[in-house]
Amino acid sequence: MLKRYMHAKERYFAMRDDNRIVQPFDWGIEFIEPEATGCDPRTFFDEFSKRAIEKSDEFFFSPEVTDFHLDGDNLTWTSGVATPSKENSLVRATYFPKDGAKAAVLVLPHWNAKAGTYFDLCKVFNDRGFSALRLTLPYHEDRMPPELERADYLVAPNIGRTLQSLRQSVVDTRSAVRWLKAQGYEKIGLVGTSIGSCVGFFAFVHDLAIDAAVFNHVSGYVADVVWEGLSTYHVKAGLGDNVGLDELRRYWLPISPMAYMDRLAALPERPQRYIYTLYDLSFPVDLSRDTLAALRRNKIPHSRVAIPCGHYTLGEKPWVYYDGFKIVNFLRKHLK
Repeated sequence: MLKRYMHAKERYFAMRDDNRIVQPFDWGIEFIEPEATGCDPRTFFDEFSKRAIEKSDEFFFSPEVTDFHLDGDNLTWTSGVATPSKENSLVRATYFPKDGAKAAVLVLPHWNAKAGTYFDLCKVFNDRGFSALRLTLPYHEDRMPPELERADYLVAPNIGRTLQSLRQSVVDTRSAVRWLKAQGYEKIGLVGTSIGSCVGFFAFVHDLAIDAAVFNHVSGYVADVVWEGLSTYHVKAGLGDNVGLDELRRYWLPISPMAYMDRLAALPERPQRYIYTLYDLSFPVDLSRDTLAALRRNKIPHSRVAIPCGHYTLGEKPWVYYDGFKIVNFLRKHLK
C-alpha cells in the first residue's frame, strides 16, 4: 500500500513540470574533440570513454582560477571548461560564511534546481558552526542560455554535450573546493543531491581536499537513470533508436560512478554516507542497491541510509527533515 501511494505521489510531482522538451539526438563529437567530427561516432566514443577513465585525473582536471570574485555573498569565476554558452561559462555560487568556522560545506543541487533552493540547508550548516557554499550547476539559473527553459544541456540526448556538461560540473566543483581552502578552512565537506550526488562523487574520488561527503540519492550509471528513470523520459525519447542501453552505458561510463569504485577503494579512508529512497522512480532503487553492492565488493567503508519515500517526496515533509538530519549530523560529526 505504501509503495503504491509513494509511486503515485512520485508521478504526480514529476508530471507537474509541463515544460520538458524532447531535444533532437546528436552525437556531439564537437563538444569533446572538434577536429574529430568526421570520425565514426561509435568508434570515437568507445575509444574516448576508455581513455577518459584511464586518465580520469586529466578528464576531471581543475585548472588554476585567477578571477574568483566575491561580491557580497555572490561568488563568480570563469569555468575551467569552455562551452559555447557565454552565460554558462561564468560559474556562480552563493556563500554563507560563519564567523570563526574552521570547516565549510559545499552544496551541490539537483537537476533543474531553482534559484534559492538549498539556501535553508546552508543556513542550518551555519547554525551548526560551519560555513557553506551553494554552487549553481552548469546551464542552471543565471548560467542558463536564453534558448532554454530547463537545464536541458546538462543531461541530453546529445552524447558529447552530456559528457562535457557533467565534466564541467566536476571541474567547477573542484574549483569551488580550492576557493574554500584558500579562505583558510581546515576541513571541507560536500553534499550533493540527485545529479549533484553524482557530480560530488566524482569530485570526492579525484580530490583529497574533500574530507567527508554525503551522496543524497544513489545510482551507478547515468545511462541507466536516463533509460529507466521517471524524470528523464524526454531524454530517452530524444535518444530514440539511435543508441541502445548497453552502448550508451559504455559512452557515458566516464560520468558514471561505477567506473571509479576501484579507484575509490585505493584511496585513504574518508567518511562517506549514501542516502537512497525505497520508492524512487527517478533513481530506481535497484540501481541504488547495485551501487551499494559495489561499495561492499570493493570493501569501501561507508555509511548508508534508506528512507521509505521516493525521489521527489524526499523533498516533502516529513522526509525532508529526516533527510536533512541525516546529512547535517553526519557532516557535523566528521568535520569537527
